[in-house]
Amino acid sequence: MSVKKTYELKHERHIPMVCVLSLLLTLITGCSSIDDDLSDCGNDYQLNYELQLVTNISTELQTELTTQTEVTIANALRTHLSGIFTDFAHDIDLSFYETEGDSLRLQHDEHIMNANQASYTLYLPMRQYMHLAVANVVNNPLVSLEKDEVCHTSQLYQKGQTLASSTGIDTISSHTTGLFTARQPMEVVEGIDQKFNVRLYMANCAAALVLDPRGKNMDGMRVFSTGFATAFQVADSIFSYPKQSPIVRTQTITSEESNLTAFCSVTFPSREHAAHGNTRTIIETTDAFVAEADEETLWEFRTYVPCADGTITETRLGIKEPLRGGQLKIIKCWLDEKGVVKTDDQEVAASVKLNWKEGSEFTPHL
Repeated sequence: MSVKKTYELKHERHIPMVCVLSLLLTLITGCSSIDDDLSDCGNDYQLNYELQLVTNISTELQTELTTQTEVTIANALRTHLSGIFTDFAHDIDLSFYETEGDSLRLQHDEHIMNANQASYTLYLPMRQYMHLAVANVVNNPLVSLEKDEVCHTSQLYQKGQTLASSTGIDTISSHTTGLFTARQPMEVVEGIDQKFNVRLYMANCAAALVLDPRGKNMDGMRVFSTGFATAFQVADSIFSYPKQSPIVRTQTITSEESNLTAFCSVTFPSREHAAHGNTRTIIETTDAFVAEADEETLWEFRTYVPCADGTITETRLGIKEPLRGGQLKIIKCWLDEKGVVKTDDQEVAASVKLNWKEGSEFTPHL
C-alpha cells in the first residue's frame, strides 16, 4: 500500500509590483551563481519511505515449536506479537539536520503514515543534510524520541517508570509497538528532479519463555527478563546500556488447546559479545540472527514460583546468545516439583534459590 501526501505552505502578502520584479531578479541571479550561498534556494522533493521487516519470527516459531501442542501455543504467540513484528507504521517522525557545525535540526515533519510505505513531497533548501526517520513511537508509552534537536544526540529513550510486582521487585512493562528507524545522508542539488528512498529497520525485539508445567501448580508464578538496552542512538544506530539493566515484566500467553504457557517480553536488544562490538540494527536478510554462544551471559529470564510450603523458588536462566533487533528468541522449559524451571538447552546457564525472600538482592550481573 502506498500513500502519497503532498504538503504546500502558502503565504499571502500584498507587495508592490516593483518590489516583486526586484525580488524575482534577485532570486534568479542568486540561485544561479556558483559564487553565491545557495542554502536559501530550494524546491519540492519526493521522499519515499518503506518499512523493511527483517525478522526471524516465522523461522523461530516453526523450528522451536513443532509438536501439535506446541504449534497451538506458537499460533497464540504469533497473534500476541502481530502488532510488534509488522511492517505497518502508524506514525513517522522526519528530521533533517545540517552536516557541519553543531548538526542542528533544520526541518522537522511529523505524519500519520498508516501504511507500509508512503511518499511525501517536502520543500527543502539546497544543501547537504543528514536525515533521520523514526516510526511507531506515538503508541509506545514506554519509549519516546528525545534530544532530537541535534542529530548526534537524537535517541529513542526507554522511560524508567517502575511498578512493584507481587514479588516486591520494581519492574517496567514491555514495548507495545515495533520501532523502526533510518538514517540517510542527502544532498539536495539545484536543477535535478530528485527522489530519495528511505528504508526503515526494526530497533526492538522479543523473547518468550515457553513452559510445560507437567502437572505442577503455576498459580502466582511470575516471569521477568533483563539485560537489555535502555536507549538507541538514531544517527549512529547504536544501543546504550545502563550499569543496572531494567527488570521487564513478561505478558502471559495461553491457549485453551495447549497445556503450555508462554511468558513474553518486548524490549530493546541485549548486548553482543565483547569481541563483536556494539549492538546495531539488523539490515541483512540472511543469517542476521545466527550467533554462537559464548561463556558470558548476555541476558536472562527470571522466574518466581510460589510453593506449597509457603516459600518462593527463584530460577535464573542466563542466555549466552545475543538478542538482536527484529529477533524473536524462544526458550523451552518445564517445571519440577520444587518450583525450579529447567531446560534442555545446553547453551542456557541456570541458577536456583529454593527459598527466595522478598527483598533479596536483585541487581543484574550481566
